[in-house]
This record gives sequence, C-alpha cells and structure tokens, in this order.
Amino acid sequence: MGPLTDRVDIAPERLWLATFATVTAALVGGSLLFRDLVYDRFLWQYFWGPVAADGNGAACAVNGAAGVEYLASTAACTASDAAGEIVAYPGYTLVSEVGYILILLFALVGVYLLLDRLEIGDSRELFYALVPFIFFGGALRTIEDAGIAAIDAGAQPLIPFPVSALIISPFIYGTMFLVTLAAVGIGLVLAHRGYVERYEHPVAAIGSALLILSVGYLAYLGSTTRYATVNAQVLAVVVAGATLASGCAWVLSERLQPSINAGTGLIGLVVLWGHAIDGTANVVGLDWMPALGAGPNLVPKHPVNAAVVDITGTVLPTSVLAVTGDTWPFLVLKLAAATFVVWVFEPELLEETPRYSILLLVAVLAVGLGPGTRDMLRATFGV
Repeated sequence: MGPLTDRVDIAPERLWLATFATVTAALVGGSLLFRDLVYDRFLWQYFWGPVAADGNGAACAVNGAAGVEYLASTAACTASDAAGEIVAYPGYTLVSEVGYILILLFALVGVYLLLDRLEIGDSRELFYALVPFIFFGGALRTIEDAGIAAIDAGAQPLIPFPVSALIISPFIYGTMFLVTLAAVGIGLVLAHRGYVERYEHPVAAIGSALLILSVGYLAYLGSTTRYATVNAQVLAVVVAGATLASGCAWVLSERLQPSINAGTGLIGLVVLWGHAIDGTANVVGLDWMPALGAGPNLVPKHPVNAAVVDITGTVLPTSVLAVTGDTWPFLVLKLAAATFVVWVFEPELLEETPRYSILLLVAVLAVGLGPGTRDMLRATFGV
C-alpha cells in the first residue's frame, strides 16, 4: 500500500508533546514578530505583568517605552491606563482565568497520560493522599502574601521576587505539580522496595509534612512580626461554617436524590467540603472580619467573587445587606456547582474510567480548596 493509504497511529503522549511544542513555538514566534500585540498586550499584560506586580507589592506594573515601572498609587495606575499605556494589576482577570482554565485542561490530559504510562492513579486512596498537597498549595500561596506584607512593612520576605513568581499563579501550578510528582515518585520507590504496602501512604505523609511546615511558618510570622497576626477565631469559624454547610448539602442530596452521591461516595463529600471552604472563607474574609475582631475585610482576588459581591450589592436592599452581607450567594453558588459536578460522576463512569475520574475529581477539589485555603489562611494570619 502507498504512503497515502497507510494509516499511521500516533502515540497520545507524542501528540500531547507535539501540541505543547507547537503552541509554545507560536507564542515565542509571535512575541518576536509581533511583540506589541502578542507579548506586551497579551502575555505580559494578562499573565506575567500581574505576577510581577504582585511579587513586587505594587498597585500595578506599567510596561512603557522606558521599561517596566512598578507603581504604588492606584491613582497613578488609573492615569497610566487612561493614557493608553499597558497596565497590569495584581490578581486575576477574565482573560487570565480563561487562560488558566485552558492550561489546566491541557495539563490534566498530560497528567492522565503520565499516570496511564506508570499504571497508577486508579485508586481512591490516591485522591485522599493528594488532599494535603492541595492544602499545601494554598498555604504556599499565602506565604507569598506574607512576603508582600513584609515588603510593605519594610522587612525582608522569605522568598524575594523573581523567585517568588514560582509560588504565584500560574507558575505555582507547575511548582505544585513537580512537588507532587516527586512525592509520588518517592512513594513508588518505597513501595517497590517493600518499605511500604501502598505508595499512597508516603505520598500523604509528605504532603502532610509540607502542610504542617508551611502553616507553622505562617503561625511563627503571626506570633513574632508586626505585619502578621494570628486570628484563630477566623480559622475556627471558616472550618465550622464549611463543615456545617457541606454537611447540610450532603444530607439534603442524600434524602432528596441519593443518586447524586452514588458514584463518588465519601469523595463527593470531600469535594463538597473543599468548595464550601472556598465559599465560607470568602463570606468571612470579605464580610465578617471586623465582627470577629480580626481587622478590616479583605479584598476579593477573583473576578467571579467580585462580580457576585457587586450583583448582590445591587440587587438586595441596604437594610438586608447590613444583616446578611453581600458575599453569601458565592457560598450557595459553590455548593450548587460542586453538587452538580459530583452528580456527573455516576458509578459507571468511575468503574469504566477510574484513573480519568479520580484525576478529574482531584482537579475539581483543587479549584475550590486551593483558593479557599489561601483565603482562609490570609484572613487567619492577617496577610
């Protein structure tokens, strides 16, 4: 048969790598040929610029003819924006969040192919073993927040910029992937040599140790520095509120529609609790900090959070907002979305594609518990 009729099967790993190389080459080539459009007004403004501004504790970063300038004044940032300069603000935008979602989906495919090649990742034990790493990711991000608080107070941060970019989105996802991959590798070696029965056990132990060290460091800052504090009451309220909210949602779904949790079982409850942490941390951090004696309310970091606050503040009367606050719909939204996602994972799906299902459930938990942990710890340690 001729070359046009021969069928060539491409290994999915090679296809993934080829796609990665093609997209990378397109971005690099576009940045060289069309610097203003591709690099300055896309990659820099929506991805690297916000990281640089965040890492330097600036109100914004301005990419001008003389180079990048970091401004401390919001008014100066607004003026630069109005003048048509390329301005990047710390935090997320709708463009960057869509970009991060696409990167996450592409990365999930790569991780799935890796797990499939290693013939691991199809057990529920791995899901539970990775939960401490999700907490650790949020704690690591809070350490960077503490570094910015240190800069504002005239102190030296633990991790200065540009190294701190490794624990700022989106780079922190790569950092956490490598840390988790190293832990899984250690677990596999220990299991292969007979030191442990299952590789998931040392993985969970490593994640737990990293979490304890990171939270311990934050507690040390809160106890010994003037730019951080310890608001144990905030941590207690967030955890208790999230547990109560997720527990009620779980019991309600079990009584009204048991099929929702039929596939995931207790994993579904953990996913629900993780997103409840995110929702409750926002409610407490954005509305109830003064009432808890923990200082001023925090500022929302994500466009979705800010949009919910704006919509609620517009729709509800001032008299109602004075009692309920304007962030509680975010908690309701998180619980409803998490419940729906858990419902999607029917028993047949987990039985037929366990590796793919477990990986997706970890990702679903991470997009709620990761940011929620950061918000909870920011409020707890006042950074």
